[in-house]
Amino acid sequence: MKKAVILLSGGLDSATTLAIATSQGYDCYALSFRYGQRHAVELESARKVAASMGVAEHKIIDIDLRAFGGSALTDDIAVPKSRRVEEISQSIPITYVPARNTIFLSFALAWAEVLQACDIFIGVNALDYSGYPDCRPDFIEAFEKMANLATAAGVGGQAMRIHTPIIAMNKAEIIREGLRLGVDYSLTMSCYDPTGEGKPCGHCDSCLLRAKGFAENNRKDPAL
Repeated sequence: MKKAVILLSGGLDSATTLAIATSQGYDCYALSFRYGQRHAVELESARKVAASMGVAEHKIIDIDLRAFGGSALTDDIAVPKSRRVEEISQSIPITYVPARNTIFLSFALAWAEVLQACDIFIGVNALDYSGYPDCRPDFIEAFEKMANLATAAGVGGQAMRIHTPIIAMNKAEIIREGLRLGVDYSLTMSCYDPTGEGKPCGHCDSCLLRAKGFAENNRKDPAL
């Protein structure tokens, strides 16, 4: 089977992306990060999702983005709550972690080279998202070009490809595709600021977008 590295956060988007990669016949290697984020609940979700989908291997890498801070996810900054959905993508919010996807993709690229894999999947989305600059098609295109200039595989003529299968889907479409592929969304965690009991807060941008997606599918979020 052809191999692929899948960036897996434990959230709804990355779980769906993993399911899509699996359905396309890839032998999937999941990669998650303990990067100093304000909660570890999503990593437990990532473990459960990886196990439920039978990945070939799941690595959790330790890096310390809290050393830089600058985000509500890696610093002592309040997570925005109860914004109108229409407001969410109008500006870059404080939950943006500087250069996070660039860093994550770089690690994925390194592992892909070791695995002799040409394919990396990332669950970025440019429609129902929080205005992050590193979720845009232009960024992905630029990173893919860089990947083919910066790797032994790339300069040797073995093209490295960055796959973004949900980038043009809204949240409802992502959920619909995941349900079709059998994703167990009860295992996922999308919340930026879970409760002490590990439950979604229900009010952060990510929770609001997720709720919107399930409502548009006439479904209740099974993670609640």
